[in-house]
Amino acid sequence: MKQIRLWIILFSGLFFSLSANAQYGFPSFADLSEKLIPTVVNISTIQQPDQINIPADADNDTEEYYDPLEGRVALGSGFIISEEGYIITNYHVIENAEVINVVLFDNTEIEADIIGGDEKTDVALIKIDPPFELDKVTFGDSDAIRVGDWVLSIGNPFGLGGSVSAGIVSAKSRDIAAGPYDNFIQTDAAINQGSSGGPLFNTKGEVVGINSALFSTSGNNMGVGFAIPINTVSWIVKQLEQSGEVKRGWIGVRVKPNSKEMARSLNLKDSQGIIVSGLTENGPAAKAGLQAGDVIISLGEHEINTCKEFSRLIAEMPAGSEAQLVIWRNQEIEAISIKVENMPKSPKAAPREKIKPESEQGLILQKTGLVLTEITPEIINNMNLAPTTMGLLVKGVELGSDADRQGLKRGDIIIKMNIKDCVTLKAALSHIQESEKARKPLHLMVQNAEQDEVNVIQVKLKE
Repeated sequence: MKQIRLWIILFSGLFFSLSANAQYGFPSFADLSEKLIPTVVNISTIQQPDQINIPADADNDTEEYYDPLEGRVALGSGFIISEEGYIITNYHVIENAEVINVVLFDNTEIEADIIGGDEKTDVALIKIDPPFELDKVTFGDSDAIRVGDWVLSIGNPFGLGGSVSAGIVSAKSRDIAAGPYDNFIQTDAAINQGSSGGPLFNTKGEVVGINSALFSTSGNNMGVGFAIPINTVSWIVKQLEQSGEVKRGWIGVRVKPNSKEMARSLNLKDSQGIIVSGLTENGPAAKAGLQAGDVIISLGEHEINTCKEFSRLIAEMPAGSEAQLVIWRNQEIEAISIKVENMPKSPKAAPREKIKPESEQGLILQKTGLVLTEITPEIINNMNLAPTTMGLLVKGVELGSDADRQGLKRGDIIIKMNIKDCVTLKAALSHIQESEKARKPLHLMVQNAEQDEVNVIQVKLKE
């Protein structure tokens, strides 16, 4: 009997220990959630049917459905950043919206105005007239978070309304080919369709990111979500609030990653620096004396090891400032100073353009998911391209197509198809049909929209 009592005491002690760990070993987000939920809003947008021409059938984190009377309705999230009613969300949540409705935590519904949006980083700023005093978020430091830190996500999954999920930072500086400045925070906090634009908080209740994308084979949460770092967002939002648009620095240089073979031949470390692959004629870099084949080792105090890191740092420099580069040329280190200019505007794609299915454009779209146009002198002028630029301009990309998944975007230039020139839509269609007949992917040589990198991409053709 004594032995039985002893076991009962031991098991009671073990149970108490486990209960204590459950209570004190893991955080409760109840108090934090109660405080933060009023700062988060639900967003729904309406696009009229006659303004939707490029299909959008991809699984992403914006919940979409089609209303035959109202058009396509997209659901997303956002968060309040000021008492005046400014709200941050994702650009893809409000893109092409005719009407934007914001639902506050108490179910008050208000129509919002678009202040501005930045497609390249997928950040948008909208505004409502506050019906009462609004709670607002506090920005944290996304550079300070560490892999393994707890984070809290609040959003509008599947249109259900304010929902809270928790997880950890799984990785930082992720490049998911979503845009030219990818630098995502990866988290396993549940992000689902409709969560787009919602905040990612640290345990202090500070916003460290905007929930923007998820990796999934089903379209639903699989524990791999991505958020835009708030340190990137704050710079974008400040410009949107001031002028409704984002101005980026530009020096007119194309770059590519350093390779092991190239590094060895140059007596550099394997990953050190990036290689200048081309220059815009009469651009700032060309005028300053930078040359193709130079290796950029650092920009100011930043060591440079990736092309996107370099592009992002240049983009964040104001026009008129000096980009101080350290380069490797002819087995020697040199310093070069380049005056930064405003990035030339790419011609805006026309997603509302009516495309005849039987036209060359229509047939190319059906097979590749791309809307292409021939490059004209006007386009060369507008994009500040070299006069000798030849190829086809990407005017639109069908969401969910393999071209979209491979990172192609509006403003890119397709220089070659299947290692052949493609300066006309007729030639492009011929190359596409050759690949289709051979049952092989289409090989594209692509100069990205920022003109700082040329990549070779394989695109699977649609059946």
